Amino acid sequence: MSIQENYNTIKKQLPDHVQLVAVSKTHPVPAIQEIYDLGQRVFGENKVQEVIEKYPLLPKDIQWHLIGHLQTNKVKYIAEFVDTIQSVDSEKLILEINKEAAKYNRNIKVLLQVKIAEEESKFGLEIEEAKALFQKYLDGSYPNIEITGLMGMATFTENEQQIRKEFSILKKLFDELNRQKPLETLSMGMSDDFPIAIESGANSVRVGSAIFGRRDYTK
Repeated sequence: MSIQENYNTIKKQLPDHVQLVAVSKTHPVPAIQEIYDLGQRVFGENKVQEVIEKYPLLPKDIQWHLIGHLQTNKVKYIAEFVDTIQSVDSEKLILEINKEAAKYNRNIKVLLQVKIAEEESKFGLEIEEAKALFQKYLDGSYPNIEITGLMGMATFTENEQQIRKEFSILKKLFDELNRQKPLETLSMGMSDDFPIAIESGANSVRVGSAIFGRRDYTK
């Protein structure tokens, strides 16, 4: 199927309250423009280098989400225009985002990335670390960021029970923090597991290959 057909198929599967982040990493500007023209406005990129190359070539009303692991020394390159950083996994990173956002007199939305997968390769905060950072945020420690929710990735497995268990851990934490201050976004689920994520309470999903096709990592 074409990119447009893939996109329309995914959109039909999403309830109205679920945001689609179209993950365009490694895919070229014309492919992004194709689904922008269908009405998509939220796009996710993994790497800073890619998003700063694409940003000038595409419409300025795109909401760019940085969803990959972010090094503190790269924050300055996206602070002027990024809408949301979904992969905040340390206080060091929060402090850097806060500092760079202040330079542009803006607030940057962030999601706390929580480690729910059993895989060692996954980044993320431990649950107690996330709670502690959220409390500091409530206390006013980071005036130029807005924590709007949580993000997590389940283990890459065909064991649906395990995936549901991991998503439920994040949903429980989301509900707990949401009682302290209303949160907007629970970002769970990718191309392979987004239906389970939605059933588990996600209201934002990150879908790439199911829209754009397989990625070419040689480029």
